[in-house]
Amino acid sequence: MWSTGVLGLTYPLAIFKNTDVKISYTTNKNLGKLLATRTDQDLDKFERNGVYQLQCLSCNKKYIGQIEGPFKVRFREHYNDYKHGHSRSKFAQHVTDESHSFGPMNEIMEVIHVTRKGRMRDMLEKFYIHRETKHGKQINEKLTGKPNPIFEALLQHPPHSELHPPQP
Repeated sequence: MWSTGVLGLTYPLAIFKNTDVKISYTTNKNLGKLLATRTDQDLDKFERNGVYQLQCLSCNKKYIGQIEGPFKVRFREHYNDYKHGHSRSKFAQHVTDESHSFGPMNEIMEVIHVTRKGRMRDMLEKFYIHRETKHGKQINEKLTGKPNPIFEALLQHPPHSELHPPQP
């Protein structure tokens, strides 16, 4: 039997038989690594949570929402509302009322921001609803609040707009 030892040199194990040298073995694949939970980098984007949008395949209108659980769970809720004719989902209601088609998750759902629950996620959802309302492509309920000057400024001057001038 042979063993790779110091500096990557190979030694026959028999040479250590009548010595005080004790042989040990190591591996990169230990039980802890094999049983470790997945990291965020390993997760499918639809297994995360945050702010998302659903886009109607027929008219390109968008529904913006947020979820604390996985995006794919929320997609299934929208789909089940469509399938069973419930009006809990504004997106499902739109697709049904307009006789549009309900596409697969990877075609109609976009993850906008992965973020934890809190004020930031609420604000991001409101911003994207505001943006789609301004473009006339929003399925969510109409906004009842006053126009938001911060959102307006962000829409007029997107980040890094000076670095990427409009194409002719």
